[in-house]
Amino acid sequence: MNVLLCGSSGMIGQEILSLCLADERVKKIHLLLRKPLELENKKIEAHLLSDFNKHNKNAPYLKQIDIVFFCIGVYTGTVSRALFSEVTIAYPLALAKALKEQNAKVRFILLSGAGADPTEKSKMMFAQDKGIVENRLRELQLGDFDSFRPAYIYPVKKRKEPQFTYQIARWLYPLLKHLGKKYSIPSIVLAQAMFLVGMKGSNVEIFENVQIWKLQA
Repeated sequence: MNVLLCGSSGMIGQEILSLCLADERVKKIHLLLRKPLELENKKIEAHLLSDFNKHNKNAPYLKQIDIVFFCIGVYTGTVSRALFSEVTIAYPLALAKALKEQNAKVRFILLSGAGADPTEKSKMMFAQDKGIVENRLRELQLGDFDSFRPAYIYPVKKRKEPQFTYQIARWLYPLLKHLGKKYSIPSIVLAQAMFLVGMKGSNVEIFENVQIWKLQA
C-alpha cells in the first residue's frame, strides 16, 4: 500500500503516521507538508506545498497512491470564517480533484466531525462546512470515500490546548466518558479506526462516534 497522509503534525495525523510506519503492508508514506520534516525514515517521502489549494496534477506520486488520510483541520473560533472554509472545504477538494485525474480508484478517508450537516443548511459554520465537503467528495466518485465524524476527541498524548473550551473539555472527559460512547473518543482509538478502514475498506461511508468505537470491537 502507498499512503498519502495530510496533517501528519496534528493530533490524529501523528497517530496515523505511527501506525503506517509500524505496519509492513504500508510500502511508502507520502506526506504533504508546508515545511521540511525532521523525522527521517526510508518509508517516508515528503512533498512541500506552499498552497494546499494548488497541486501539481502531473506529479508522478499521485498515480501511486492507494489510500489518502486527510486530517488537516482548524479549530472553530481560532481562525476567520473564510480561512475555516478554505481549510475545511477547499483543501481536501483540491487534493481529491488532482487525484481524480490520475488515480480515480483511490480510497479517500476524511476526518470530519460530529454534527456534519448533509443538507448544508445549518447555521453553525462547523456543521455546514463539514457537510459541504462530505457532499462534494462523494460527488467526485473516487474509488472509495469514508468520512469519520468523531465527537469530542480526547488527546491521549498531553498537549497545549488550542482554546480554554478545550481545556474544559479535557477536565470534563471523565464525565463524558461515563455518559457513553456517543460523546467522546480517545485520539488513538479514532486513529486506529481510520487506519483500519483505510487498509481494509468498508461498505459504510459515514462513521459516527458510536460506529467508530465499534471498529475496535
